[in-house]
Amino acid sequence: MTTDNGKQGWQPTRNDWVFMLIVLTVIVVLILGTSERTTKATPDDATHRAITSHKACMTCHGEHGIRPQPAGHVKATQCFQCHQQPAGWKGA
Repeated sequence: MTTDNGKQGWQPTRNDWVFMLIVLTVIVVLILGTSERTTKATPDDATHRAITSHKACMTCHGEHGIRPQPAGHVKATQCFQCHQQPAGWKGA
């Protein structure tokens, strides 16, 4: 394609279209991946409202606790970053 001043204009090639499709796909995946959290909320009971630290969570949810974390659970130290706090929570 030639412009009025005689210079050749840009024409997208097949590779350009493939690249643009990949970029668009990445953008769509990122947008769809930012949906609401799907983790379980902590129970709304006196025990969970009183928890203030990761160490306190691990007394029950540690490897030898009464209700250990499921296999494959992320080894994070900030439980309430993913799990919603119960109403009336007094933690940090």
